[in-house]
Amino acid sequence: MTRDLTVLGLESSCDDTGAAVVRLSGDTGGSILSNVVYGQAELHRDFGGVVPEIAARAHTSKLDLAVRAALTEAGTSLAGIDAIAVTAGPGLIGGVMAGVMCAKGLAAATGLPLIGVNHLAGHALTPRLTDGLTYPYLMLLVSGGHCQFLIARGPDSFARLGGTIDDAPGEAFDKAARLLGLPQPGGPAVERAALDGDPKSFRLPRPLLDRSGCDMSFSGLKTALLRARNTLIADQGGLFRQDVADLCAAFQSSVCDVLAEKTRRALAEYMVLNPTQPALAVAGGVAANNAIRAVLETVSSDAGAQFCAPPLALCTDNAAMIAYAGGELFRSGHIDDMTLTPRPRWPLDRSSPAMLGSGKKGAKA
Repeated sequence: MTRDLTVLGLESSCDDTGAAVVRLSGDTGGSILSNVVYGQAELHRDFGGVVPEIAARAHTSKLDLAVRAALTEAGTSLAGIDAIAVTAGPGLIGGVMAGVMCAKGLAAATGLPLIGVNHLAGHALTPRLTDGLTYPYLMLLVSGGHCQFLIARGPDSFARLGGTIDDAPGEAFDKAARLLGLPQPGGPAVERAALDGDPKSFRLPRPLLDRSGCDMSFSGLKTALLRARNTLIADQGGLFRQDVADLCAAFQSSVCDVLAEKTRRALAEYMVLNPTQPALAVAGGVAANNAIRAVLETVSSDAGAQFCAPPLALCTDNAAMIAYAGGELFRSGHIDDMTLTPRPRWPLDRSSPAMLGSGKKGAKA
């Protein structure tokens, strides 16, 4: 019988400083004993997006506080921890470095095993933490910087079926919000505005639906939104509140349609494997969008697959997913040492060609 494992996780890949304690029991699933997140929205609000230098400094000042709070909330101390997991990439390198250095310090002081976790794997394994999904399952990872269809075969084994060739949906939502004068983060702002809009008021494109496969593109959709906005401004001298709502609804509807069709194709490829318990899981910040969840749940049901979407709090960046992913890696025999290196780029499927440009730092995704 697999023994229980208590893992401290640290997350600092973007603008949320997180620490969490998770207890793994059995082969799948676990319990979250604590999950502390310190957000930085106020620090970046006036800049229209995350400023890497500001984010890194904030992580440095908050990580030790987050660890202390997570241990207190969990009712334990470092003496009750079996391993320390930390996001080692991908992400904003200053923030990733802050987290890795904090974790190294804790590991050096306590002698506890250190496990570097791919941030994307944290999202991809969250359905095993929350719903106990068994391998293999189809994962749609949809966030601010990434959008990929992955077959999850193990804690460090992922096969990519397709993904975005340019802007990720979360990035597109943020840019759409800026174009329409809505606050950041853009995803929730666009979703709120869309509730009062008519998605049929504007004909926006559904990029790449005329091509086979599971790859996606959202850059052209953003450009089409810009042109529709500019046409309105030229015709009537500005934007009215209803215009913004209608544009948001049309934009969101287009994203939903693209994700729905590409998910149908990915499910068809996945089902060829004849999984004993077929499942589609969705995770990442954009998975918090209720309209997107609804269409994906319908597509999954039509294919005869279980649909799994973690609680909203676990879709955005958090340390509980890092602790759990670290626990799975630790159980599989993976342990890092003090040479663990922060990585700004770290694709999950290392055998497939890069979706986006590589350069000196390696493949983005």
